[in-house]
Amino acid sequence: MPLTVLIVPDKFKGSLTAQEAAEAIARGWRKSRRADTLELLPMSDGGDGFGEIISGMLDTEVQTVETVDAAHRPCSAQWWWDAKSKTAIIEAARINGLAKLPPGKFHPFDLDTFGLGAAIRAASAKGAKRCLIGIGGSATNDAGFGLARALGWEFDDAEGNEIKSWSQLHLLEKFFAPKKKHWFEETTVAVDVQNVLLGTQGCTRVYGPQKGLTKADFAHAEACLRRLAMVSKRDLTRDYASEPGAGAAGGLGFGLRCFLGARLQAGFDVFTRHAKLGSRIHAADVIITGEGAIDKSTLMGKGVGQIAQWCRKLKQPCIGLAGMVANQKQMNGCFTQTHGMTDITTEEKAKAKPAEWLGKLAEEVARGWVE
Repeated sequence: MPLTVLIVPDKFKGSLTAQEAAEAIARGWRKSRRADTLELLPMSDGGDGFGEIISGMLDTEVQTVETVDAAHRPCSAQWWWDAKSKTAIIEAARINGLAKLPPGKFHPFDLDTFGLGAAIRAASAKGAKRCLIGIGGSATNDAGFGLARALGWEFDDAEGNEIKSWSQLHLLEKFFAPKKKHWFEETTVAVDVQNVLLGTQGCTRVYGPQKGLTKADFAHAEACLRRLAMVSKRDLTRDYASEPGAGAAGGLGFGLRCFLGARLQAGFDVFTRHAKLGSRIHAADVIITGEGAIDKSTLMGKGVGQIAQWCRKLKQPCIGLAGMVANQKQMNGCFTQTHGMTDITTEEKAKAKPAEWLGKLAEEVARGWVE
């Protein structure tokens, strides 16, 4: 019997966009099951591709802003404008994303979120009443310090000297708010993880190594963010650092809460609302999702893990495809099946031609589904 197959992958980080992954899976699946109806629904839970995917579900116009990347190199970045609802959609990874930097060239102590301020100002100047910001995929670990400075906040040490680098925040004594603190009536931040800012589950220790922080850097990075959190709690009378999502994007979730008055929301929830995901899962016979690595972080609030949970609740079969699957027995407790490209080829070959091998993996899985 022909099936209706919903293909809803996230990006395969550094290899394939969500759209490219969906197309590769569809090509492979069709080779084994030509009669099936395939619906492609690329997903983003707040990281790379968020702006394009969410804006594609709305009537938006592409806008461009001149700014700087995480290393303060000049760059142009797209954002999206929905004139009808006066909503700006910003994808932070287009500005301070890890994928925009050459691997290993910059240390996270030298990177910040300053460039994101230009997009905020541009959206405000356009007349935005609401702003939706996806913040995953960042290269930074500055807790939004750079963004705050770009919007006029000043940070001083005990002697009244201005702090201009987040790696000096351990010296922070006081910060000063700018005249303009409210840029939009409503600011919603799509976060792709639920980590707090500090500690063993905070941004530095969990995600810092992906960005270039070493174990030797942890103590200093943590001291800087801890001091910022302490001063903000003292002066703003609220403990933003302990909120779920505060540690997203190197603490940018925390910074947007403190310095822009934003509301944090799981990026997956933002996506599901715009995509009407529940009805699409109900209508499908099989759901296929995937990302670069299916591992314990998949189950920490990321979209692919959330898709699997939705499918379990709705008693729908869910297949997880990835470059590699860690602890397959545990993952198969959440998914109906999981499969990695490294099951059928080497890691080197998979990384060299990810679309080709993802397609072959989907073809093989579809063939097995026939059996």
